[in-house]
Amino acid sequence: MRLLIGVLAIALVIAIAAFAHGTTSGLEEDINKGAGGAPDVFVKIAGLVSSIAVLLVPVAFAIERLIKRDGLRIADGVLAAVLAHGVTLATDLWVAKAAPGTIQDALTQPATGGGLTDPVHNYLAPVIAYMTAVGMARRPRWRVSLWAVLLLDAFTMLVAGYTTAFSIILTVLIGWTVAYGTLYAVGSPNVRPTGQTLLAGLRRVGFKPVTALRAEGAGVPEAADSGDRGRRYIVTLEEGPPLDVTVVDREQQAHGFFYRAWRRLTLRAITTRRSIVSLRQALEQEALLAYAAIAAGANAPKLIATSELGPDAVMLVYEHLGGRTLDSLDDAEITDELVRSAWRQVRALQSRRIAHRRLAGDAILVDRSGKVILTDLRGGEIAAGDLILRMDIAQLLTTLGLRVGAERAVAGAVAVLGPDAIADCLPLLQPIALSRSTRATLRRLARERSKREREAVLEASEAAKRARVEAAAAETPAGAVESKIDRKSDRKLEKAEKQAEKRALDEALDDAREEDLLAQIRRQVLLIRPQAPVEPVRLERIKPRTLISLIAGAVAAYFLLSQIARTPLSTISSADWRWVAAAVLFSALSYVAAAMSLLGFVPERVGFWRTVVAQVAGSFVKIVAPAAVGGVALNTRFLQRSGVRPGLAVASVGASQLFGLGAHILLLLAFGYLTGTEKSQSFTPSRTVIAGLLTVAVLVLVVTAIPFMRKFVSTRLRSLFAGVVPRMLDVLQRPLKLLTGIGGMLLLTGVFVLCLDASIRAFGHDAQGLSYASVAVVFLAGNALGSAAPTPGGVGAVETALTLGLVAVGLPIEVATPAVLLYRLLTLWLPVLPGWLCFNWLTKRGAL
Repeated sequence: MRLLIGVLAIALVIAIAAFAHGTTSGLEEDINKGAGGAPDVFVKIAGLVSSIAVLLVPVAFAIERLIKRDGLRIADGVLAAVLAHGVTLATDLWVAKAAPGTIQDALTQPATGGGLTDPVHNYLAPVIAYMTAVGMARRPRWRVSLWAVLLLDAFTMLVAGYTTAFSIILTVLIGWTVAYGTLYAVGSPNVRPTGQTLLAGLRRVGFKPVTALRAEGAGVPEAADSGDRGRRYIVTLEEGPPLDVTVVDREQQAHGFFYRAWRRLTLRAITTRRSIVSLRQALEQEALLAYAAIAAGANAPKLIATSELGPDAVMLVYEHLGGRTLDSLDDAEITDELVRSAWRQVRALQSRRIAHRRLAGDAILVDRSGKVILTDLRGGEIAAGDLILRMDIAQLLTTLGLRVGAERAVAGAVAVLGPDAIADCLPLLQPIALSRSTRATLRRLARERSKREREAVLEASEAAKRARVEAAAAETPAGAVESKIDRKSDRKLEKAEKQAEKRALDEALDDAREEDLLAQIRRQVLLIRPQAPVEPVRLERIKPRTLISLIAGAVAAYFLLSQIARTPLSTISSADWRWVAAAVLFSALSYVAAAMSLLGFVPERVGFWRTVVAQVAGSFVKIVAPAAVGGVALNTRFLQRSGVRPGLAVASVGASQLFGLGAHILLLLAFGYLTGTEKSQSFTPSRTVIAGLLTVAVLVLVVTAIPFMRKFVSTRLRSLFAGVVPRMLDVLQRPLKLLTGIGGMLLLTGVFVLCLDASIRAFGHDAQGLSYASVAVVFLAGNALGSAAPTPGGVGAVETALTLGLVAVGLPIEVATPAVLLYRLLTLWLPVLPGWLCFNWLTKRGAL
C-alpha cells in the first residue's frame, strides 16, 4: 500500500510541476521573499550542523542496532539507500536531458556558479530510504532526531536558494517509495511471536507453561472472516487447568484492512468501527469487553492476564472453556432450550448496552454441560446505541435461523426478549447489516434455491408437453386422413396450447419460487406483530454504483465545462433561433416515438399517453443511472404496474431493446454506405467503408473461431432469446403492433438526427454542407458510445464522441462544440425537471 501511495504521489508531484507552472513559480517567489529576511550567519551555521548531522544520526543508529544484533534491518536499509541513490541519479539525468521545461523550472534554480541546482538531492533521498527501511518509525527518539535534522537541512537549502520546494518534496517521496519497494521485494522480518516467545511471555505474568497448541489444530474451526481476531492457543501448565491464549500481532491487525475500509466508506458511521486500531487499543478493547460482559451477567470467557510480546504482538490469557461452537453441532443437538439460552446471553449483554457485533455461529460456544458462552468479544462495543443493539438481534436471528429454521429462531427470541424487541429489529434484517460469513452463506443458499426453482419449472414444462402429446394421440383416430380444415383447426389448437403452456410455466415458476431465510423470519415476526415496521433502515452511506457514477460524472463534468469554456459567447449570441425552435420540436417528438417503439412490442393494452409520460420520466432517470440501464428499468417497472406480468414485461422491453440494437446496426451500416458514396458519381462505397465492413467481418470470424469466446457469446444470446423470441412471436401475430414498434424506432432515430442537424444549422446556418447521412452516422456512433458509457446519461462520452465525429466529417470545431452542447441541452438537461415531475406524478398514481 505504501509503495503504491508513494508512486502515485510522485506522479502527482511531477504532473503538478508539468501543468501548474503558475502555481510552482508563485510558490518559489513566496519562499524567496520569506527567506530574504533570514540572518545569513544563522543560515550558514544551520546548514553546517544539519549537513554533519544528516550523516552522523544514521551511522549512530546503525551502530546501536549492530550492538543489539539486529544487522538484518541495517542490511535492508543500506540496500534501500543504494537503490535510492541510483533512482535520484536517474531522475537528475532525466530532468536535465529529456524532461519538459516546466518540470525543470519547478525542480531547479540557477546555481551561483552557473548552471542549475540538482533536481533531486542525491544524499537526502538515500538517508530517508535508509531510515524508512530499518524501521526507525517504531523508535520515537531516533525518528524525531533524524526528522529534525532533515527539516533543518531542507530549510537551510531553501533559504540559501540551493533548491525548490518541489525538489524537496520529490526527494522525500523517492526515498520513502524506494524503501518500501525494497522491503516489498526482499521481504521483512517475521514479526509473529514464536512458541518460545509465547511461553516466555506467560512466565513473565506468573504462569508455568509446558506446551502451547494452536486451537485450530485442536478441532476448533476458524471462520473465513475471523483472521483479524487473533491466533488461539491451548496452553497446558505444570499445575492446574489449561489456559486459552489469544495472540494478536501487527500482521493480523492488517488482515482484512481493505474490506473494513470499504465498509467504513460505504456504510453509515454509526454502524461501522475503525478500519484499523493499534495493538494497545485492541488489547484494551478486548479486555474491557471481557470484564464488562461478565459484569453484565453473561457467560463469557474470564480474562486472567494480559501482556505484550515485544513491540509487535500482545496476548490475552483466558480460563480454558472447552466445548464446541454452534457451527460444529449437529442439527439434532440444537434444542429449543439451547436456542433460548443463547438469547438469554444476548439479553444480559443488552441490559448493560453492550453490543457483540458478530454473533455468528463460531462465536457461540456450547460447553460439555450445555451452557452457552459468547466468545470473540474483541469487536464489541460498550454504551452501544439502539441501532447497533438491534443489529445484534437481527444477526442472531439469522444465525439461528440457518440452523433451526425461522420459526424456531423467532419463537426462542420472542420467549426471551419479548415480541416488541424482535419486531423492532425487522428494519435491520437485511444482508448489509449481517456479518461477512453470514452473507456468504445466504448467497450460497440463494444460488441453490434458484437452481431448485429452475429444475421445478423444467419438470413442469416437460410434464405439460407429455400431457399434450398424449392428449393429441388419444383424440386422433387411427388411420384418419387429415383434411385442410383439420390442419387449420390443428394450428389454432397448437397456438392455444402454446399460450396455455406459457401460462402454466409462469404458474409453475410462481409455485416453485421459495422464500429466502430473511423473508421467512419477517413473515414469522409479522404473524406475532402484524403492525411491526418492515421498511429497511438505510445503512449504506453510498452504494458502489453511486460512487462509480459520481466519479464518472465528475470526469464528464470536467470535459463538459472545458468544452463550454472554449465556446465564445459571440457564437452563442449569433445562433439562429428558428433552428433552435425546430430542434426543441424534434426533441419533444422523440418521447412520442419512444412510446411507440415500446408499445409496439407489448400485445397487452397499455395507455399511450401515459406511456409518453413515462418516457418523459425516463429523462430524469437517465441522470441518476447509466443510459443503458435507467430506461430499461423504468419501462419494465411501468409495464408491470400497467398490468403486464413481470416475466412478460421483461420480455417486452428485451424485445424492444433487441430490435432496436438490430435497427441501430443496420441504420449505421446503411448511412455509412451512403456517406461513402455521396461524393462519387457511381453508387460504390469508399475504400474506408469497405475496410470498416471487412474489419467487422474479421472480428466476427475471430469470435466464432475461438471456442471460449464462441461459448460466451452463444450463452449470452441464448439467455436473451429464451425470453424474447416467444414475445416476438406474440407480436408477429398482430401486424399493427409490429408496425407501430418498427415505425417508432425509425421515427425515434429520425427525430434525434433532425434535432442534431437543426442544432448544427442553428450555429452553422447551412450546416457547412453536411448531408443528413453524415449527421446520422455521427449520431448513431455517438449514441452507441453513450449507451456503453457508465456515466449517467452517457455524460462526457456522448459529447466527446459527437464533437469528434462532426469534426471528422468536416465541421469546424467552433460550430461543432456549441451545436453538440445545444443538442445535449435539449435532449438531456432541459427535460430533467419535466421528467422529475412526471416521475413523481406516475409514482403517486402507482404507475411506477
